[in-house]
Amino acid sequence: MSTEDEELLTGGNASGRVVRVAGTVRKPWLATSGRTVEYLRTLRAGGVDVPEPLGRDGAGRLVLEYVPGQLAMDLGPLQQDVVRAVGRVVRSIHDASEGLAVPTDWPVLLPAAAPDLLCHNDLAAWNLVIDGDRLVFIDWDGAGPSTRLWDVAYAAISFAHLFPDADVDVAADRLAAFLDGYGPDRVLRTALPSTMVHRAEAMHDWLLRAHGEGEEPWASMYEAGHGEHWRATTDFIAAHEARWSEACDRG
Repeated sequence: MSTEDEELLTGGNASGRVVRVAGTVRKPWLATSGRTVEYLRTLRAGGVDVPEPLGRDGAGRLVLEYVPGQLAMDLGPLQQDVVRAVGRVVRSIHDASEGLAVPTDWPVLLPAAAPDLLCHNDLAAWNLVIDGDRLVFIDWDGAGPSTRLWDVAYAAISFAHLFPDADVDVAADRLAAFLDGYGPDRVLRTALPSTMVHRAEAMHDWLLRAHGEGEEPWASMYEAGHGEHWRATTDFIAAHEARWSEACDRG
């Protein structure tokens, strides 16, 4: 296959060279890709709309279905009805993952305490494709053992847009909408506000450590401002934790 047939896809920070070839995506095959493929197949069998894994190409790359649409990150903070729908999609992923084996030797970037569920681990606006009513999470390279709480915390930060430029009241309403879609139990609702602080801080601390050790691509991401972004995000979430608790109670 000629590289002239390949369209370079941009937007990912840590996925290596990712290209589109007709109706497929080709990306590097990682040490965890075999397990990721099986996980995606299981989710699809359970009725979850995720990219279909299509094996490996002649260059040894992972081949996946190309999902058309717009990245949520390019649409700005989402309206509450869309955020609510995202919450439902996240819940469907978690429910379909229940009962699957959780290997102890499957490495993930930011491990959760006592992982008991396979999760996406990067449920963020840069990994959600929207095409009308179709919402599909892409880039499952970081999937692996986690917990509902740890995965929901990261998704809530992203889709409620709990970032320093946000209006706190509007962000709280988006958080309530996300949880309305997800339908968490009381234990998760109670633990979520403080866990969002810890999840944002874990992202900052990872980038800071990688910067100090020169580990790419994280070191360059830190220098490009991602470290400061997550430091400011941690402070913002912590400063308004009581407001998020109120939103969790009504979501």
